[in-house]
Amino acid sequence: MGVILGCIADDFTGASDLAAILARSGHRVGLRIGEPQAGEPHDDAAAFEVIALKCRTEPVADALLQTGKAADWLLARGARQLYWKYCSTFDSTPDGNIGPVAEALMERLGAQQTIYCPAFPENGRSIYMGNLFVGNVPLAESPMKDHPLTPMRDSNLMRLLQPQVTAREGHLPWQVVSQGADAIRARLSQLAADGVAHVVPDAIQQDDLSAIAEAVSDFKLVTGGSALALDMPRLLVARGLVGRAAGGITHPETGKGQLVLSGSCSAMTRAQVAAYTDTAVSWQLDPLALASGEEALEAALAWLRAQPVEAGKLIYATAEPSEVSAAQEKLGRDKAGAVVEDALARLAQEGFALGVRRFVVAGGETSGAVTQALGADRLSVGREIAPGVPWCFATRDGDTFAITLKSGNFGAEDFFARALASLET
Repeated sequence: MGVILGCIADDFTGASDLAAILARSGHRVGLRIGEPQAGEPHDDAAAFEVIALKCRTEPVADALLQTGKAADWLLARGARQLYWKYCSTFDSTPDGNIGPVAEALMERLGAQQTIYCPAFPENGRSIYMGNLFVGNVPLAESPMKDHPLTPMRDSNLMRLLQPQVTAREGHLPWQVVSQGADAIRARLSQLAADGVAHVVPDAIQQDDLSAIAEAVSDFKLVTGGSALALDMPRLLVARGLVGRAAGGITHPETGKGQLVLSGSCSAMTRAQVAAYTDTAVSWQLDPLALASGEEALEAALAWLRAQPVEAGKLIYATAEPSEVSAAQEKLGRDKAGAVVEDALARLAQEGFALGVRRFVVAGGETSGAVTQALGADRLSVGREIAPGVPWCFATRDGDTFAITLKSGNFGAEDFFARALASLET
């Protein structure tokens, strides 16, 4: 059958999030890490394919190159629709990469209009009057205002999008969305006639997303967070484009060695780190020490080697916003992040060599670094631990290992312990 829905995600946690949402349908979901190889057999692709890139904060030109190659791979395998997936908090720099990539994909597909819908009501993300809310507060008043890489200082999605695109942007109010798919289609057509190419629809509950998904089911390009995709498998089955799901999700067996690696500095991850250190042994990484020489990394490696492989253990660079800012001021934003990512990647490799087969990873940049360090280019998607956070599985040197890639803001405070316990059931 080939690819029906081809998805491109701007980071690895976002890709696993989207794959988990699609896998709720019971269909097989392909999750590929990094740009796939052009020579891979066409019949090896699933109807639902997700390509995980690491381009959220890359220069715009680099992001366009990566996403363009991913789009070409999906289209060559028959993709009828592309899905550009970004974070439910619309993480981006002032220049992109959400808008520039969307416009480039629209041009590639000959699409005249698309939507931007990062709402994820199950995780407290909603859009009203064009403004994105995180829980009960506007995005710009949430902890995202202090994000070390993409501080979000405006809650209005049209204002955030406007400098990133060249065509007109517009709004689809909840009063229309709440009337259902037909009303949404009619308003989108009206906006298109007025020259509006980029549309932000309000969405405050999952029923809103279901109606939006139905209304744009024939769009060549859809953009948003993962929750908008929940109904897409059902809609494709109803149109006869995809067969019914064959069965449920099963988990392969893995060794019991475990390790939690956290690079995220989000408010929720800080709470998760604090909770897990009450029951697990831990080691904190200091970006300044890592940047000054090999001693800091060697000390962390020695600590890891001294721990029982099956014991609960955490290595983290998670810190308060003021500490992150201080490190960035001394090292520069890019280097401060890079030294942490490189260290956590090296520690993941050492963990595997010591027998760790269960990895919990927190943070988008960290997830990318760790997954690539472990040599995983394809993941099978397992059951969700929390909404949008599944266990995934890959093979290295003949051994299966489990890995979960957690977006910084996802999960409850006991997520780390809950994730590892879930593999025992």
